[in-house]
Amino acid sequence: MTTSAADLARRLYSALAEGDRAVLDEILAPDFVGRLADGMPFGVGGEHEGPDAMRREGWGGIARHFTARAEPAAFADLADGRLLVTGRYTGFGRAGGGPVDAAFAHVLTVTDGRISALEQYTDTARWQAAAPRYSTLTLDVADGLATLRLDRPKQNNAIDAAMGHDLAVASTALAEDPTVRAVLLAGNGPMFTAGGDIDVFTGTPAADLPDTLRRMIDDYHFALDRLTSLDAPVVAAVHGAAAGGGLGLVCAADIVVAAEDAVFATGYGAIGMTSDGGNTWYLPRLIGLRRTQELFLTNRRLTAAEALDWGLVTSVVPADEVEDTATRLASRVAAGPTRSYGAVRRLLRQSFDSGLRDQLAAERQSIVDAARTSDTLEGVIAFTEHRRPRFTGN
Repeated sequence: MTTSAADLARRLYSALAEGDRAVLDEILAPDFVGRLADGMPFGVGGEHEGPDAMRREGWGGIARHFTARAEPAAFADLADGRLLVTGRYTGFGRAGGGPVDAAFAHVLTVTDGRISALEQYTDTARWQAAAPRYSTLTLDVADGLATLRLDRPKQNNAIDAAMGHDLAVASTALAEDPTVRAVLLAGNGPMFTAGGDIDVFTGTPAADLPDTLRRMIDDYHFALDRLTSLDAPVVAAVHGAAAGGGLGLVCAADIVVAAEDAVFATGYGAIGMTSDGGNTWYLPRLIGLRRTQELFLTNRRLTAAEALDWGLVTSVVPADEVEDTATRLASRVAAGPTRSYGAVRRLLRQSFDSGLRDQLAAERQSIVDAARTSDTLEGVIAFTEHRRPRFTGN
């Protein structure tokens, strides 16, 4: 018992550190139950029934907000036959979080050669202190690609005041980070976003609702404005559904990859509301006035195929290919001439409101400005040398 349980435990910690799902499938019992300490940040504490739930909501919830690993130091048999593992968590909180340094005690139950239960005890205050600045999303930047992922999966990534604030902070961080050359928008869980959180309406006293909505939408609209103003192009990966104000994130993107089973809807009329998220500005420009009127007045739900036909999305792929396809596109864009892309984004956005003479003048100025960048020089030299340019985003 001692050797086999300790060996299973060592394999568990190694698999978690390496993200080895095959090993986890092998050593976790089908009826595995994990219990993380109450008080763990982002609601990951509590009981998770089944290996999939533990991977997705327990360990996965931690991994979305922290880069941390459990480092076991000692193994001891308990009188009731379970195994006690003690050690420390080390790492750091993502997105500006602090260092993680917290002792842990795990009590493992082994049944028929597989781990059937894990109980976690740890200093949750240290985890809270290391928590990243975002509670409803994650933001990672690597090799010029920023991945901004909505992270309220149990609420279908519905937008509440906290998410509006987080999006405002995150969009500002993107605007201030010169290394960002493309942004990938995605969502955890079964849905890209359900739009505005209905709990805001049902859980706010009627007298307070107008001011609550004003503050929430101010933050969200600030974020959308920042995202559209970036030099870095934005790619969205849409699965499940994009609805209500959440359509604003789809519209703000330059490239939208949708799953074959994705649906799109405004949904405002169903609850007697008007519109937010820039939908009344973007949708007429993207799909036309008549189709926009139909969406708002009939609450029509568009399939992915219809959204592609109408011009709301760029491409439609099988559901299990959405993330990979969008990531490849975003990575390709991140390798491009970022400052020139930014100029093109602005030119296209203003073209509907500019006269031809003003647009021609704006194009002339953008060409002159681009000629001062190192990427334009590199592009011209690469063209004459018959090779692929190596852009740096400057």
